[in-house]
Amino acid sequence: MPIVPDQIKTPIRQYSDLDMAFSMHPAKKDVAKKLGDQAVIQSLKNLVQMNFYEKPFKPYIGCNARKLLFENMTPIIANTLKDVILETIATNEPRVEVNQCIVSADYDNNSYSVTIEFYVNNRTEPTIAAFVLQRIR
Repeated sequence: MPIVPDQIKTPIRQYSDLDMAFSMHPAKKDVAKKLGDQAVIQSLKNLVQMNFYEKPFKPYIGCNARKLLFENMTPIIANTLKDVILETIATNEPRVEVNQCIVSADYDNNSYSVTIEFYVNNRTEPTIAAFVLQRIR
């Protein structure tokens, strides 16, 4: 009996990465891993928070969003930050397709709230990554 293309299932790839908090796995006593969507969310956060020339031998990887955090907080800077984040994700993260990116300024805490809604490759449900960008100096 021939296989009809509708019956062919592509396996869903399970992404994994080390936990950047370097927490210990309780049973293995080794560094814990992030799996699936959590690994991709961690990768997006790392990309957005990384400046150019921070990654050895790959100076073009990064977002350089940190320089925008020292500008006066205006809607124009929030929109520029959104554009920089979207460009960085499109250039450096082939595993995701961004559906929506929202950057809102928190004037009281002098920070920006970033929410990225995206689809991981071969998945039908959206995933949301939310984090805060603020100056550290």
